Amino acid sequence: MNASGPGYPLASLYVGDLHPDVTEAMLYEKFSPAGPIMSIRVCRDVATRRSLGYAYINFQQPADAERALDTMNFEVIKGRPIRIMWSQRDPGLRKSGVGNVFIKNLDDSIDNKALYDTFSAFGNILSCKVVCDENGSRGYGFVHFETHEAATRAIETMNGMLLNDRKVFVGHFKSRKEREAEFGARAMEFTNVYIKNFGDDMDDDRLREIFSKFGKTLSVKVMMDNTGRSKGFGFVNFEKHEEAQKARGSSLHICCLSPQIVTC
Repeated sequence: MNASGPGYPLASLYVGDLHPDVTEAMLYEKFSPAGPIMSIRVCRDVATRRSLGYAYINFQQPADAERALDTMNFEVIKGRPIRIMWSQRDPGLRKSGVGNVFIKNLDDSIDNKALYDTFSAFGNILSCKVVCDENGSRGYGFVHFETHEAATRAIETMNGMLLNDRKVFVGHFKSRKEREAEFGARAMEFTNVYIKNFGDDMDDDRLREIFSKFGKTLSVKVMMDNTGRSKGFGFVNFEKHEEAQKARGSSLHICCLSPQIVTC
């Protein structure tokens, strides 16, 4: 473990997932065997003074902080395994996403320690967390590596591998802004077209025949009611975006029992 990476004081640790009753004295008793401690602060609510569930511990020597991180991570205090990582108090660095990996389809048995033990082989880990609710693991988590290169190694090795008999997805974490931008870009390249305002005698074959003039259709579906009659709308999925775009820009007059307009 290398404590000299960017973004955190050399001898400062963040300790999270603390029981509300854990005090500075308890943390001192737990961590002082690792080496001389300069300060310990349990962060508390300004108004109620209740613990916020995390603390900062400042050692005199980086080697002592590193020893504590390596030997005490996920040990139990007052019935809860604690989570230790190098302190990052610069919000810009915390939110940059560099080296951050997203893992999903985790087995319920995978906890923070198991995730840490699995991924620490690829490089220094700044933080590691399985997302949980009141029922336990939600099946996904995050590992924040010190470097982008370590994250890439983890992704290349672990993506698609079995972890406790579950095939996991491992990829670079993307912020909400990045995900929304990608979604918008994909939406601009649509191939699926929604069609409405046609008669109740329309079926899949007729709709395919009508829209095949715009290009190759991969699937066609007219939505039916429980009597087998068309509900007046459906979907056509084209092979190419350009074909779907051409269809969407059209208004078709269809000869049925009573003429209808199809709007794409």
